[in-house]
Order: sequence, then structure tokens, then C-alpha cells
Amino acid sequence: MANTYSQITIHSVFAVKYRENFITKDWRDNLHQYISGIITKKGAKSLAVGGWKDHVHILFGMPVTTCISDFMSTVKANSSKWINEQNFLENKFQWQDGYAAFSYARSQRNIVINYIINQEEHHRTKSFREEYLKMLSDFDVAYDDKYLFEFYD
Repeated sequence: MANTYSQITIHSVFAVKYRENFITKDWRDNLHQYISGIITKKGAKSLAVGGWKDHVHILFGMPVTTCISDFMSTVKANSSKWINEQNFLENKFQWQDGYAAFSYARSQRNIVINYIINQEEHHRTKSFREEYLKMLSDFDVAYDDKYLFEFYD
């Protein structure tokens, strides 16, 4: 797009559907690498992908040629399809509906990258529910409890 320039950094979080379909350590890194590839193929810049057994965090440079909802739909659909094709789980894998997306300044990238790549350590002391509600609060996002993710604490 001629004469169009941007620097839009997005941190998005999405969650696993159904308790029996947790992301296990033996294939978690492969999933994160695969998601990074999806992000790149969509024309975005993958900055970090990480997460824990019941959710994933992604940080990426958002291209101006797409909208966040279409982008996230592609990431979630392609990654769940890949998980199912790999037969990592006995049951069909799905992501829960929805996601959270937060914008960050370029100067904040390293802080968020470190946060995402240290999810295992982070979740030794804090549940996904606690983490997620704090993010919503920190960004002053209004929400209705009935539309939050199903949490598996």
C-alpha cells in the first residue's frame, strides 16, 4: 500500500476449549512454532508465541492490510486444524470462542516478549484466570463474567 506506514504491536490471548484437550509440554513448543509460521504467512511479524496448558499468547506486528478479527480467526482455525492433523489428542481439539487483544508501544515489546516466553514460570504462582482478569483490568476493558473464557484452575 503506497504511502502507508504503521507500527502496530498486538498482544493476543486465546484459550483451549474443553478440559481434556490441554496443550502438553511434549508438543507445546511445536505448536508455538507452527503459530509463528501462520502469523508470518499472514503478512505479520511474529515477535513471540508462548503459553501454558490451557491458553496461548501471541505478540505480533499487525499488518495494515487486515483486521484483527480476521487475523485471529485464521490463526486459531489453522492451528486447531494442525493440532488435530497431528493426532496429539484423543478428542477433537478446539479453541474457545473469542480472544483478547491489547496494543503496545514499540518500547514495551521486550517486556511483553519476556512475559510471553516465561509463561511456565509465571503460571507456577498465578492461574490463567488471575492473569487474564488482570490484563483486562490493566487495560481498563469492560467485560461481562458470562462471556469470559471457561477457566480450568
